[in-house]
Amino acid sequence: MDAESVSRATAAAAALARELSLRVDDIVVVHNSNKLALRLLPCDVFARVAVVGQEVAGLEVELALRLAETGSPVAALEPRVEPRVHERDGFAVTLWTWYDVVAPEPDSPGAYADVLHRLHVGMRRVQLATPHFLDRVAEAERLVTHRENSPALPDSDRHLLLTTLRDARDRINGRGAVEQLLHGEPHPGNLLSTRNGPLFIDFETCCRGPVEFDVAHTPEEVSARYPDLDQGLLTQCRRLVLAMVAAWRWDIGDEFPDGHQHGRDILSLLRQGPPWPALGALVSRT
Repeated sequence: MDAESVSRATAAAAALARELSLRVDDIVVVHNSNKLALRLLPCDVFARVAVVGQEVAGLEVELALRLAETGSPVAALEPRVEPRVHERDGFAVTLWTWYDVVAPEPDSPGAYADVLHRLHVGMRRVQLATPHFLDRVAEAERLVTHRENSPALPDSDRHLLLTTLRDARDRINGRGAVEQLLHGEPHPGNLLSTRNGPLFIDFETCCRGPVEFDVAHTPEEVSARYPDLDQGLLTQCRRLVLAMVAAWRWDIGDEFPDGHQHGRDILSLLRQGPPWPALGALVSRT
């Protein structure tokens, strides 16, 4: 969000919290992208704020409630208020429990793999209409296909991305894998180390697909601990995720820091060929 939108969104979240009898004397901006993440103090509530119509807050709230019933390792909604999407001054606001982050467990990759597996087990018990993971692939394809959406992308790179997206998609489809509800982006940035153990957050990209698509977002030492994976499918999912992220970095509206350089780094990896690294390995490979 731009500075003016941040100011209005922050004011809306504060006003809403006060109406709900939560004391707010200070607000800390935790993260700012398409959604604003705020810590409200001293009530110590985590607020997520987005422009109405530009979010899937209702899906996130419903999924959080359903997964809590299964005992899944997910962040909880704020228990002092009604668990729903609140609208205020053109913004959709959801209120969540604030967790103090602690040091990861000694066997961090093993704990990460275990908690992701537990999440997937819980998600298999939830029936909820969500997009398919290939819908996200189609969005990436459209972004690359239409030059007005990615004007800075060179033609040779555009061809590479389109070829990679389509080939990886077809190879994944050809394996006929079992599909289920997924987090969508269970990378390290969406896993909190808390006193209650590791907890997943941010289900905005929740979708249906093979578990290998989720695991492809995690570090390689984590995927090595996840049980019963189809390694060939995981390889193609890693390739697909790299191409999708590279496509998003060329979106004319992308606000990722040094986004074009990040996109070029991924394109370089795609040109080098397999083995395809996990996203977290980009720094060491480039």
